[in-house]
Amino acid sequence: MQTRKVIAVLSDLMFTVKIQDAAKRAGLEVAFVTSPDNAVAQARENPRLIILDLNFAAAAPLDLIRKLKQEDATAKIPLLAFVSHVEADLIQAARNNGCDKVIARSAFSQNLRAILSELA
Repeated sequence: MQTRKVIAVLSDLMFTVKIQDAAKRAGLEVAFVTSPDNAVAQARENPRLIILDLNFAAAAPLDLIRKLKQEDATAKIPLLAFVSHVEADLIQAARNNGCDKVIARSAFSQNLRAILSELA
């Protein structure tokens, strides 16, 4: 059974607050993680969604995407990444590594409440 949990891999305090608020309104729990190993461990608990900030270099986002999509226990969990819209190469690399959806930071911020409401 899938939990009512979302994993968020990021360090940006502004997005942390926005995600926490939107998740609370949607009745979802959020686990914020900052390390790739912790993200994989949390993902094994079958969350509804993994949110990843592609600009969070300390999380090695492209390697993390590969790990999550190659492991049987986590491969089917939807992975939503957000990134600055000017980083076309990073966007393409994330998609090539198996990220389910990549959106611009501004669109993520604008649509966050709707994105999380759909999961609830």
